[in-house]
Amino acid sequence: MREVHDGLIWAGTSYNKRLSELNENELFVRPLPSVHSIAEIIAHIISWRKDTILKIKTGRGELTDSNPNNWRSNDDLKSSGWEKLREEDNNTLRELFQLLQDKDDTFLNELYYDPEFKGNYPYSFVLEGMLHHDIYHLGQIGLVIKLLKE
Repeated sequence: MREVHDGLIWAGTSYNKRLSELNENELFVRPLPSVHSIAEIIAHIISWRKDTILKIKTGRGELTDSNPNNWRSNDDLKSSGWEKLREEDNNTLRELFQLLQDKDDTFLNELYYDPEFKGNYPYSFVLEGMLHHDIYHLGQIGLVIKLLKE
């Protein structure tokens, strides 16, 4: 997960490298009406990361696809600004890593309650899911950048 966000990944370019290619105005542009802005995508990733942190801390998540925090509005994000969003992204990533730092592999088999899937699942499920989710949206960001540059 660290590599995906700020390292060398075999599958392409990390988040930090991708985001450094853009100016602040581009981050809030929706290149097509049905395509999310990069800021919206990053906020979406943060929401699910916060929920993963909650699951690790309490054994129970809260976020579902229908929750308004799942996809925050571009206008709301613009009013807060890119710097604040980027800081929140970095802080939640750092918090997740700190929570996992002292855990051994047995933690992956411990169970938490997932409201989206309505059941108990091992932590390996949510952590692998977060990695898949981040990689999926990294690809989406690449497509958004391509649309912005055309």
